[in-house]
Amino acid sequence: MVQRPLPSEIPDLPGAYLFRNQHGEVMYAGKAKSLRKRVSSYFSKVLALRTAAMVEASETVEWIVTKNEVEALMLEYSLIQKHKPRFNIRLRDDKSYPYLAITRQDEWPRAMVMRGKRKRGTQYFGPYGHAYAIRQTLDLLLRTFPVRTCTDSKYRRHAASGRPCLLFHIERCSGPCVGEVTPEAYQEYVDGLASFLSGDHDDIVDKLTIEMMEASEQQEYEHAARLRDQLSAIQKASARQEMVTKRPENFDLLAIVEDELEASMALLTVRRGRVVGRVSTIVDKVEDVTTAELIARMLEQLYGSEDPPGLILVPELPEDHALLADWLSARRDGAVELRVPERGGKRRLLETAKANAAEEFARHRLRRNADHNARAKALRSLQEALDLPDPPLRIECYDISTVQGTNTVGSMVVLEDGLPRPSDYRHFRVRDVDGQDDFASMEEVLRRRFTAYLAERDLPPDKRGKFAYPPSLILVDGGAGQLSRAIQVLNELNLDIPVAGLAKRMEEVYLPGRAETVRIPRGEEALYLLQRVRDEAHRFAITYHRKLRGKRMVDSILDDVPGVGDTRKKALLRAFGSLKRLREASIDQIEEVVPRKVAHNVHEALHGLVGTSPRRRDD
Repeated sequence: MVQRPLPSEIPDLPGAYLFRNQHGEVMYAGKAKSLRKRVSSYFSKVLALRTAAMVEASETVEWIVTKNEVEALMLEYSLIQKHKPRFNIRLRDDKSYPYLAITRQDEWPRAMVMRGKRKRGTQYFGPYGHAYAIRQTLDLLLRTFPVRTCTDSKYRRHAASGRPCLLFHIERCSGPCVGEVTPEAYQEYVDGLASFLSGDHDDIVDKLTIEMMEASEQQEYEHAARLRDQLSAIQKASARQEMVTKRPENFDLLAIVEDELEASMALLTVRRGRVVGRVSTIVDKVEDVTTAELIARMLEQLYGSEDPPGLILVPELPEDHALLADWLSARRDGAVELRVPERGGKRRLLETAKANAAEEFARHRLRRNADHNARAKALRSLQEALDLPDPPLRIECYDISTVQGTNTVGSMVVLEDGLPRPSDYRHFRVRDVDGQDDFASMEEVLRRRFTAYLAERDLPPDKRGKFAYPPSLILVDGGAGQLSRAIQVLNELNLDIPVAGLAKRMEEVYLPGRAETVRIPRGEEALYLLQRVRDEAHRFAITYHRKLRGKRMVDSILDDVPGVGDTRKKALLRAFGSLKRLREASIDQIEEVVPRKVAHNVHEALHGLVGTSPRRRDD
């Protein structure tokens, strides 16, 4: 572990710092307004788990002084790009993002899909989510802007032979290799393609429309037909670039959806009011950061190697947003504003981008679940982390949900071979616990579940219920208190089943007979498996709790309504689904379910009219 340097040794100046392990490998790079205060904070008694793991893995710490905070931020970015420290949050390699590029430095510029490090003299457009989307758009645009897409070697080969390739014959290339186009005309094609990809569509459409009409008036119908086809291709390509603002604005928009371990980022590039680039990516949260700090990390990574636009929209402003804005302004050589959209079209666009990020997150998790090798690896990883005799092929996770001790429910979710098994999920309405007592509620749920198991396990296979099969591992959501109650139940029933408690921090797991929690290292598949099962247990418990609470509210309001009994209450709830929808319904709509007089009584009760129950707020 790194030894704490004396405070007097550390300069009280802005700069960047590096933590290195015993082999000299950089484990973490950071920046600071005051190196003395920031570096000293890593040696306090209370550290987040991930930060503590980084300090424990490091052997030395060093620092580099800069003139100001902006230079410190620039230096931090350079150090992260150079050393790629394992404890720094980083975007995927640039090669993951495809761009449409025009090689302006060539005598006859070429349009192509490019990844990786940017090259001088090349103009980039994007990034795009998928390379095939760029190729489809480019194929449409080549009818109007027939620039070459061939490799340099192929260009030289056809220039030497004096024969053009197939793309020239199908009018997807103007044939610069055989002198079929002048340099001036070819430059117009290149500039037109770049202008379109920058979002400037209207001028190009107007120009083609005027040329088509003039050719038609002069009875040059073949030329007019070619212009018509080019105009159609431009309009199809334009349709691929969604119009999102009424004005021709330029900005980038960043949306983030996250959990404790990972985050999904969606970036929209808007130029002249149109979306000209999209990126979705998953980020591993190896640092213990807030949402605002995560956004700052993403902005540093996104614009460290390319010029930012004048406006960047984010869901939350970083704490040091003024410093970030100064750094981005220096990168752009012009003013850059960071802003949170509060209303209007930009706010709706942010919500759309957030929904896209959530969908990407869901697909990422689904890919992890669907991969049999990843599931097997996760089960083996969990076996090693919890010191289990075998991989836990059947995992049962229990959670308690309550609000101030009312409608307390327990949930049991089941994973078999790392996959959810919803047919085996169970709800428990806690009956014997008064008030809010999570420990006693967990004890009751587990006792009922495993008492049912003992009653069913000796029955013939065709008469066994869902409780007849024991789990390989029991997980209880909570700390040492919930774990102790689980152990107590299993001991009373004389059952030998491994059990563990899930702490509030994802990396910590409580095990029987251990005073300290077991820490699962970041990146282990076991961590993602535990996260998945706990999230599912939360979701299942909360959904059932809300259902009971909603039913209770309906009952409390409708109990005293004349003409409404249990049968009609059930019919109303079945027809409208919730108290909120029932309150929004008209008397005529309610009358479709119950008689008209009863419908009047229900409507008056729900709206707090004279002589009826007061209106209650539905959650």
